[in-house]
Amino acid sequence: MAELRQFRLPDVGEGLTEADIVKWHVKPGDRVTVNQIIVEIETAKAVVELPSPYEGVVAELLVAEGVTADVGTPIISVDVNPGAGRAAADQGAEGAADHNAEGAADQGEAATADALAEDLVPPPPAEAGAEPRMHGALAPKPERQAVLVGYGVKLGSTKRRARKAPGPDARAAAASAASTTTTRTEIYGAAGASRPDRGERPAVLAKPPVRKLARDRGVDMSALEGTGPGGSITRDDVLSAAGGDAGRPVQLAAVASVPREERIPIRGVRKHTAAAVTASAFTAPHVTTFLQVDMTETMAATARLRSLPDFGGVRVSPLLFVARALLVAAARQPMINSSWDEAAQEIVVRHYVNLGIAAATDRGLIVPNIKDAQALSLPALARALQDLAETARAGKATPADLTGGTITITNVGVFGVDAGTPILTPGEAAILAFGQVKEAPWVHAGQLAVRKVATLALSFDHRIVDGDMGSAVLRDTGAMLTDPLNMLAWS
Repeated sequence: MAELRQFRLPDVGEGLTEADIVKWHVKPGDRVTVNQIIVEIETAKAVVELPSPYEGVVAELLVAEGVTADVGTPIISVDVNPGAGRAAADQGAEGAADHNAEGAADQGEAATADALAEDLVPPPPAEAGAEPRMHGALAPKPERQAVLVGYGVKLGSTKRRARKAPGPDARAAAASAASTTTTRTEIYGAAGASRPDRGERPAVLAKPPVRKLARDRGVDMSALEGTGPGGSITRDDVLSAAGGDAGRPVQLAAVASVPREERIPIRGVRKHTAAAVTASAFTAPHVTTFLQVDMTETMAATARLRSLPDFGGVRVSPLLFVARALLVAAARQPMINSSWDEAAQEIVVRHYVNLGIAAATDRGLIVPNIKDAQALSLPALARALQDLAETARAGKATPADLTGGTITITNVGVFGVDAGTPILTPGEAAILAFGQVKEAPWVHAGQLAVRKVATLALSFDHRIVDGDMGSAVLRDTGAMLTDPLNMLAWS
C-alpha cells in the first residue's frame, strides 16, 4: 500500500515563524528525488528554495501558491512507496473488471427476462370511448405532427374544430394584431421581405428613413448590430458606422471603469521591513547629521581604478570608496559599529564589520551584508559589492546574507536625490546615506570652481553614539572622500 510522508515548512532563518509559498516546481504525480528543489518560499528576509527530503511520487500539494503558512505546517505529501500502491491498484483494477463483466452479464440476462415478461403481460383495460392500445413489439410508434417551434410534439388526430363566430374580444384582438402587423411592416420593410420568424435568414431590421440614411452614407446595414427594439438598426447605429454626423453628437462607447483603489496584501519582505523600521524608529532615538563633500578626487580615482588589471571584470563605482572610507572611520571610532542589548543592559562593541548595503528590489527593501568587510582588499571589496548587488537584484539573497549586519550604507544617489534621513537597521548603531554626485559651484584652493559634490547623511543611535562621535565619523568619512590618500594614512 502507499506510504505517505508529509514535509513540514522548516525554519530556514533565525526565528522564522511563517513564510509565503511563492512557486511550486512539482505537481501531484511527479516523481521527486532527495534534495531536488520542489518549492520556492519567501520568508521575512529572502526567497529560499527548499529541497525534497524524500524520494517518491508527489501525492498532494497541501498549501497553494500565494498562501502564507506557519513554520511546522505540512506543505506537501510524498508517496515514498509508490510501487506497492500501483501493484494494489492493478490488482484492484483486475478485480473490478471481472466484477463489472459479471455484473454486465447478469444485467443482460435480467433485461432479456424483463422484455419477455412484458410481452406476456396482458394490457390494462381500455377506457370507455378510447381506442385499444397495443403493447410490446407489435405496438406502432405514434406519428409526429408538425408543430410550431418551441411548443414540442403533439400526438393524436389532426382534426380541426369548427370555427366560431368572432366575438367582441376576438375582434379587439384582431385589431391589435393588425396594428402590430403595421408596426412590424414599418420595421422589416416592404411586404414580402424575409422575416425572422420564418425559416429563412432574417433581413435587416430598419425603418425606411434609416435605410435611406444608410444608402446616402454608403453603410452596409447587414454588417451592423442593431441597438433598437428587437435588434433593429437605428439612426445612431448608421451614423456611428459612417463616422458620426456634424449635426448630431456621436454616442461614445462605454469605457471600462478603472478601480479607484487597489489592496495589496502585506507579506514577506514588505511585512518584515514595516515591522523592523517601526520598531527601530520608536526604540532607538535617531539623530541625523549632514555633510557636503567635494568628490572630485574620488571620481578621478574611480576612473583610474577601472583601468587597472586587478579590477578587470569588476564594475568600479564611487560606492567602493564610500564603503572603504566608512570601514576606516569605524576602525577609528569602534562605538559606531556597536549595538544596544536591552535585555542584558549592555552595549555590544563589535571588532569586525559586516557591511550592509541597502538594496531596493521588486520584493521590497533588503539589506544584505558583506561578512568581515574590514579584512578585504580594495579589489576584493569591489568584487563583493558587485556580487552582492547581482544577488539582490536576482532575488537570490539567502537568510545568511541578510542577517548579522553591523553597520549599513544606503546609496540614495542612484535615485537622483541628494540626501535623506535614513532609519537604522535594527540591531545597528549607524547608517550612512550617500547622495548623488553632481557638479556644483565650490570654493577650491581659494577660488570658485565647478566641482563634483555629494551630500552624506549619517543617522545614529543616540543611546550609544553622542553627537561628537557621530560628527567625527562623518567628518572622517568626508575627509577620505575629498582626498583618498587619507585612507592610506589612516588605515
